[in-house]
Amino acid sequence: MTEVAILVAAYNAAATLPRCLDSLCSQTLTAIEILCVDDCSTDDTLSILRRRASLDSRIHVLQTAVNSGQAVARNLALEHVHAPYVCMVDADDWLSPDALEQAVTIFRQHPQTDCCVFRLMLHHASDGSEHDYGLPQRLAQGQALTGEEAFELCLDSWKLHGLYLTRTRLHRLYPFDTATRLYSDDNSSRLHYLHSREVRACEGTYYYYRHEDAMTDETRFNIRRFDMMEANLSLLITLKKENVRPKLIRRYEGSRWMTFIYCFRLYLTHRDEIDAATAEQISKRLHTILHTFRPSRLPLRYRWKPGYWLTLNRTLFRLQQQAYQHLWVKGIKKII
Repeated sequence: MTEVAILVAAYNAAATLPRCLDSLCSQTLTAIEILCVDDCSTDDTLSILRRRASLDSRIHVLQTAVNSGQAVARNLALEHVHAPYVCMVDADDWLSPDALEQAVTIFRQHPQTDCCVFRLMLHHASDGSEHDYGLPQRLAQGQALTGEEAFELCLDSWKLHGLYLTRTRLHRLYPFDTATRLYSDDNSSRLHYLHSREVRACEGTYYYYRHEDAMTDETRFNIRRFDMMEANLSLLITLKKENVRPKLIRRYEGSRWMTFIYCFRLYLTHRDEIDAATAEQISKRLHTILHTFRPSRLPLRYRWKPGYWLTLNRTLFRLQQQAYQHLWVKGIKKII
C-alpha cells in the first residue's frame, strides 16, 4: 500500500531536478508515489521526468495545459494522490533519505497528529553553506502544538516554517490557493496548521535550496513580491468565511498589516529604479489593499499613533508616501 505522495511542481528545473528525484527515489520508506507536474517548461525538464519515470514506476508525470504557476500545478498533482499522507517538495530542493520514514513514524505513534514538520536546512547556492532553520522549543523537544498555536507561530515571521507531511484529507479540504502565482503555499500551510488537531515535528530533514535569482530573494526588487498582499487578503476572506475566532482574525490582521508595511517600504525604496507605468501599477495595488484595513481592528502593537494612519483618499495617499518614509526613519518601526 502506498503511504506517502510527494507533489513536485517543476518549471525549467532541469539543472536541479535530478538531485530532487534522486533524494525521493532513495527514501528508506519505499511505499511512495512521486507526482511530478511539468508546468510547460522550455528546457529539458519534461524529458528528464519522462526518462526517470521509465526507470521508476513510482514516478508519475503530469503536464499543465498552459504555464500556470506552482499552485495550479500542485493542485493538479493532488487530484491524483492515492496515499493517506502527502507533502510537497520543490524541484530544486531535496529530502534526507529517512525524512518520510521519520514523519510517518510520528503519525503512527500519535494518531491525533495531522501535520508533521520536517527539520529545515537552508542550503546556500553561493557557497554551499547550510543553516539549520530551527523549530519552536516545544516541537524541538518532541511535544505537540495545537492547530491554533501552530497557526500563530507561522504568522510570526514564520517561526514555524511550512514544510511538513500532512494527512491527504486535510490537504484536499484546503488545496493550494490560486489567487496569486506566488505565496500560495503560505496560505495552504496556515490553513493546514489551523485545522490540525496536533502538530508535531520529526528528525527528517528538508533541504531548501537558496539561489541568488530566487523569486523570493528579498535583496532584489521584483514586482511579483507584491503578490504577498493579495495572497494575504485571499486567506483573510477564507478565515472570515469559516467564522474563525475573532482573536485569530485580529492576530492575522496584524501579520497582514506588517506585510503591507513591508511592500510599502519596498516600493518607496525602489520606485526611482522602475518605470512610471510599473510605479503607478504598484501604487494602485497598495491603495487597493489599504482600503481593506480598519485601524481600530488591528491589535494595539500594530496600530499607528493618532495622525499616522494613511488616509484612504487616493490623492493624500500619494502625497503622504514621502511623509511615511520620513516617519519610518524617525522611529515608526518602534510604533508598529
